[in-house]
Amino acid sequence: MPEIEFNEEEVLSLASQGDRDAFGQLYGRYIDRIFNYVYYRTGNLHDAEDLTARVFQRAMNHIQNYTDRGVPFSAWLYRIAHNLVANWHRDRSRRQEIPLDDLPVLPTKGDHPERNLVRSQEQDALLKLIRRLPPERQHLLILKFVENLSNAEIGEIMGRSEGAVKSLYHRTLLALRDQLGDQNINLEGE
Repeated sequence: MPEIEFNEEEVLSLASQGDRDAFGQLYGRYIDRIFNYVYYRTGNLHDAEDLTARVFQRAMNHIQNYTDRGVPFSAWLYRIAHNLVANWHRDRSRRQEIPLDDLPVLPTKGDHPERNLVRSQEQDALLKLIRRLPPERQHLLILKFVENLSNAEIGEIMGRSEGAVKSLYHRTLLALRDQLGDQNINLEGE
């Protein structure tokens, strides 16, 4: 079946008038990106699924209020996701839970057990350092490395200039490098 051309402006116009099929097209286009963003910010599959559903529920309930300000529709969705994740972190910090699904990844055949253990420990250490970064820097790293967005696209989503994104990105990587060095962690290979 040939792929139908997607005209986001037309679909947004229909969706803002209450056309649920049009909103379904937007959902289909952005669900994976928003889920990945939320998952990397929460680190929990079930919470990511729940929060992603809430992002699209909120977007559907407020689509009539969306106005095109020259930034992609996805920036609006990311902003909703960012706010819900921030609320999730705030609420979660009030009640500490121990997740039962944080099991170690089992090595595949042929992998050397010691090498896998060291790699797993280094990845865990890096994730802990990233999760200690301010939310804005976590947001930047997810958009850059998970979503593979350009600095210009990230700037649109974060409401910053491309230069400001480059500067924040550079400062973030330097801070991570220094923290990794302080912990004697080498992520560049064996």
